[in-house]
Amino acid sequence: MKYILLGISLLLAACGGGKPADITPVQPFNADRYLGKWYEIARFDHRFERGLSQVTAEYSLRNDGGIRVVNRGFSTEKNKWKESDAKAYFVDGRDKAFLKVSFWGPFYSSYIVIALDEENYQYALVTGENKDYLWILARQPDLDPAIYDQPVEKAKSLCFATEKLLKVNHQSSNTAP
Repeated sequence: MKYILLGISLLLAACGGGKPADITPVQPFNADRYLGKWYEIARFDHRFERGLSQVTAEYSLRNDGGIRVVNRGFSTEKNKWKESDAKAYFVDGRDKAFLKVSFWGPFYSSYIVIALDEENYQYALVTGENKDYLWILARQPDLDPAIYDQPVEKAKSLCFATEKLLKVNHQSSNTAP
């Protein structure tokens, strides 16, 4: 019986796609306008990005209708680039900014755009399946402080611990591969 419960637990974990109850994904969402390169402006610290600077995410269409995600960051400690490739799929249709993303195997996590420069798609506020994850992304490596404050205020209004945001350094002589 315990093996059956373990199997069910693993299956549920593989599904991913959860979101905090008070989080509403951006809608309408234009996936084609979201594609391309984004710079990570600020984030909550996590082991998978710890110590990385010059972090970018590049989104492109996959042949199966999903989105290819390529994250890159420079580790100053190891003096080398770290790159991860993932696949993402819409949870509730392409016009809602709620995706499930997998960096390996059948295991998915949520990717939810909760604020967006809807006119120009120049900045985005993204969270995961819970409020331990938060990213501010922009089309340029620097974001004007007045514009930066907009997603931060949105995150505060949703009770994210914005004092934990780490700004990402994009200044270096290293260039992405």
